[in-house]
Amino acid sequence: MASNVPRAGGLVEKLQRFKRIVDQSGGWKGFYLRIVRIDEVKEGKLVGQDKFGNKYYENPMYFLGRNRWVEYSDRYGYDYDGSQIPAEWYGWMHYKTDRIPTEDPTRPKYKWIKDHEENHSGTEKAYVPFSTTRPKIEAWKPPKP
Repeated sequence: MASNVPRAGGLVEKLQRFKRIVDQSGGWKGFYLRIVRIDEVKEGKLVGQDKFGNKYYENPMYFLGRNRWVEYSDRYGYDYDGSQIPAEWYGWMHYKTDRIPTEDPTRPKYKWIKDHEENHSGTEKAYVPFSTTRPKIEAWKPPKP
């Protein structure tokens, strides 16, 4: 006869996991800030950090596709997006490779490679090319009295 009462061992394991998540978040304040900023808290191993301060985590207990994630640097605040992940971490985040960029010997390191910049489309910093062609139609300017 099955009982609907949860096992005590399961509850203890869940509470221990919850405590680990709170500790990994940096205490109760960090836990709260994580929920407010990214609406999710997870337990995972810190795999690495890029030069912008983004932290990359992994936990194989989660489903494939959800077991790698990034916590964006505090400098982005609430205004973060996927273009703020540098190219060297992009392959790891999207399961193209299991090698961490800091340990990848095949990653090219040329001095002429430009540093990563986030996509500024839709902002005041967006790139607008200068047009060298004359417009075919001139805008009408009303005569001055």
